[in-house]
Amino acid sequence: MEKKDFEAWLDNISITFLSLTDLQKNETLDHLISLSGAVQLRHLSNNLEILLKRDFLKLLPLELSFYLLKWLDPQTLLTCCLVSKQWNKVISACTEVWQTACKNLGWQIDDSVQDPLHWKKVYLKAILRMKQLKDHEAFETSSLIGHSARVYALYYKDGLLCTGSDDLSAKLWDVSTGQCIYGIQTHTCATVKFDEQKLVTGSFDNTVACWEWSSGAKTQHFRGHTGAVFSVDYNDELDILVSGSADFTVKVWALSTGACLNTLTGHTEWVTKVVLQKCKVKSLMHSPGDHILLSADKYEIKIWPIGREINCKCLKTLSVSEDRSISLQPRLHFDGKYIVCSSALGLYQWDFASYDILRVIKPPDFLNVSLLGFGEIFALLFDNRYLYIMDLRTEKLISRWPLPEYRKSKRGSSFLAGEMSWLNGLNGQNDTGLVFATSMPDHSIHLVLWKEHG
Repeated sequence: MEKKDFEAWLDNISITFLSLTDLQKNETLDHLISLSGAVQLRHLSNNLEILLKRDFLKLLPLELSFYLLKWLDPQTLLTCCLVSKQWNKVISACTEVWQTACKNLGWQIDDSVQDPLHWKKVYLKAILRMKQLKDHEAFETSSLIGHSARVYALYYKDGLLCTGSDDLSAKLWDVSTGQCIYGIQTHTCATVKFDEQKLVTGSFDNTVACWEWSSGAKTQHFRGHTGAVFSVDYNDELDILVSGSADFTVKVWALSTGACLNTLTGHTEWVTKVVLQKCKVKSLMHSPGDHILLSADKYEIKIWPIGREINCKCLKTLSVSEDRSISLQPRLHFDGKYIVCSSALGLYQWDFASYDILRVIKPPDFLNVSLLGFGEIFALLFDNRYLYIMDLRTEKLISRWPLPEYRKSKRGSSFLAGEMSWLNGLNGQNDTGLVFATSMPDHSIHLVLWKEHG
């Protein structure tokens, strides 16, 4: 057939074919296929594969590909990366997808890092760490041995752990090596706090003392309480030290001279916790940058303005029950924006700007957990048997770690959290070092540490 005649015949056939129903079209194709030889069938097979197996990721603009990929979960995306080099390249380049996946796992996101391959690698690291937490394999334990009597006071900062004991000594340990850096003779320690140069101790002998690490010398002695001192905090910039005591008072001292500047009254139980912190929110009673003192007893948390003015009046008293039927546990979190404390009813979170209770987080019915640390993403909790991690976005426990029979203390200072920046979101660097420390009946210190990434 001549080309011109063939083209005319093909046009006529095409017009007729388009006018057929789907069933008639199928019958026509079946008939033509039955009449075809090997050459025609091979041609048909090759062209059908191109028509039916189109690679949409290769054909679509990147923006549309990224939009479609957002609807897939990360595990499916990882599987899709195995389809071809092209798919792996496109999926790995979708920065927002991997950033969102990391964020959903509780990972901190630095938006300034736009390298897409970086975020895919971060996700793979994050999913491994979260699997370790879920499988109770993220931590390891060790012990510090050196005291000869009950260890009652613990304080952690920047990789260093300070322990105060009834053996009339305080020791400073490097947590990573387990080595004792300093050991000095003190009084009996009920609470300790330190920095590079000095150690401040509150004692069962009703006094507070300041010591020099390098020489072990006592540089200041604060006398005035009539009961054991259970908590201390200080601020070098303000030259102020505060102490909470079993005599129901909080005392404000000049850190450099040891003079008592003020005695804050109003508590009707032992003051087991004092916290000095800068305010980060504005309200009718305070502004960002103001120094705030929190003091807590068995039933109440009192808020005081602390600054250059010596005399101050209580701004607010917080409690969880007016009739004192519910007691607070002696652990207090205050970051300048929120106050968090635990009770038998659960974790209470107050907004510091309004003093309103934002929420009450109730653990499972069978648990009576206490607060160790509270962040934007995670909370660290514990009871007599386990250390727990709670995802605060869902209020579900996502991990636990067994604890030995540690020394019990109603006042709550013989156990503490270690590094706490990861509570605001893991980032692959902050999940290292100390997680939890507690004193044991044999006078050793039991440590729970992050295990290195697998």
